Amino acid sequence: MEPLGEVAAQLLDRVRRLRPLVHHITNVVSANDVANATLATGALPVMAHAAEEVEEVAATASALALNLGTLTPRRVEAMRLAGRRAGERRVPVVLDPVGVGLSRLRADAARRLLREVPVTAVRGNLAEMAHLAGGEGFLRGVESVGAASPPQEVAREVARRHQVVAAVTGPRDWVTDGVRFVAVDNGHPWLTRVAGAGCMASGVVACFLAVADEPLTATAAALAYFGHAAERAAGQACGPASFRVALLDQLARLQPQDLRAGVRAGLVELPAAPHGG
Repeated sequence: MEPLGEVAAQLLDRVRRLRPLVHHITNVVSANDVANATLATGALPVMAHAAEEVEEVAATASALALNLGTLTPRRVEAMRLAGRRAGERRVPVVLDPVGVGLSRLRADAARRLLREVPVTAVRGNLAEMAHLAGGEGFLRGVESVGAASPPQEVAREVARRHQVVAAVTGPRDWVTDGVRFVAVDNGHPWLTRVAGAGCMASGVVACFLAVADEPLTATAAALAYFGHAAERAAGQACGPASFRVALLDQLARLQPQDLRAGVRAGLVELPAAPHGG
C-alpha cells in the first residue's frame, strides 16, 4: 500500500478537481456543519431528506451519507430508499450509527439499513460500533464512555459481520475491512467538545469515497485529513467555539502537500481473530 499521506493527498486533489455531489441525510443538529465541511473539503453537498425526493437525488450523487442522529420512522424510510437507489448505481454509502445503543428505534434502523442497503463504510465511536458488533458498548446520550472489547477488535467484528469497511474513531482511529488494519493517529481532544464533529468526519469520508476506487484506504485517508485539520485548528483556537470555526477553515486551507507531510497513519499487523470470532 502507498503511504497513507500520499493516498490522502491524491484523493483530496481529486475531490477538489472533480467536485463530486455528496448526498447527506443527516441530523438537524449538525446539518449546517456537515454541509460546510463538505464544501471545505471540495465537494458539493445536497441535504435532501424527504422520502418523496431522495431516490431522484441519490440517482445524481457520487456518494451517500446516512446519519441516525435525529431519527424518525419517516427519515429511516428515506434513508432506505436513497440507499437502495445508491446501491443500484454502485454509489458508495457511508453509515454513521449515532447513538445506536440508545434506543430500540436506532438499533432497529441500523440493522435494517445494514440488511437492506449495500453500505460501503460505517464510522462510529467505540460504544456505537460495539453495539453493531453484537457486544456491549456504554453510551451517555450519544457519547461513548467505553466498551467491553478493544477498538481494533470491535472494528474487525463490525467489518466481518456486516461486510463493510469499519472505522472506530477515538484517540486512535482504527479502520479495517476485516483483514487489513489502518491506525490513524491524527486528531485532537477538542473534537469531543464540538457537537457534530463525528457527523462532519463521516461526511468527509463520503467525499473521499466519492472519488476513490479502494474504500479501506479512502476511509482512513479521509479520517487522517480530518484529524490533521483538527490538529491545525487547535493551534489557532482558544476553546471549542473558535475551534469549530477554525476546523472548517483548516479543512479548506489544507493542501495535498500538507497531507504528505502531516498524516500519521499506516497499516498495522494484528493477530488473527480467534476461531469463530
